[in-house]
Amino acid sequence: MANKFGKIISKVNKMPRFIRSFLLTKIFCFTVKFAGTSSIKLISVSHTKAVLFLENKKKVQNHIGGIHAIAAALLAESATVIVFGMNVPDRCVPLLKSMTINFERRMQGSLSAVAVLSEADIEQIENADKGSLMVSVEITDESQKKPIVCEMEWAWVTKRS
Repeated sequence: MANKFGKIISKVNKMPRFIRSFLLTKIFCFTVKFAGTSSIKLISVSHTKAVLFLENKKKVQNHIGGIHAIAAALLAESATVIVFGMNVPDRCVPLLKSMTINFERRMQGSLSAVAVLSEADIEQIENADKGSLMVSVEITDESQKKPIVCEMEWAWVTKRS
């Protein structure tokens, strides 16, 4: 079952590879203004996986030159909502229920986020009018280590008429 967002992403994914990331980023950042402000870049998006990137630029840095904690949280939240939102039926609305972020070590350089849904998760979303689930997201920095560990619980409920 595809929703409006999923249909748009499917069309973009049929375009030439060199333009996909640019278009995915523009579409997302037009809708989520703060993601555009922080220059989050969408690398690839499918119904089961979203890959995003945040470059360590001055506008997202903290006082020691690393990516600010809230910018890293935005990256994680964005990755999870994209893969989750692609699977929520149009009759429902996605809601962030909880976010837990543990900072394990100092972030070095730019960050990548990979959020994944299993086929069982997608089936659960499609077959229930409301519910919640944990969406896994893995954040890595330029050293290929995981500086933060995130848990994002997303819920969906039927829209009010």
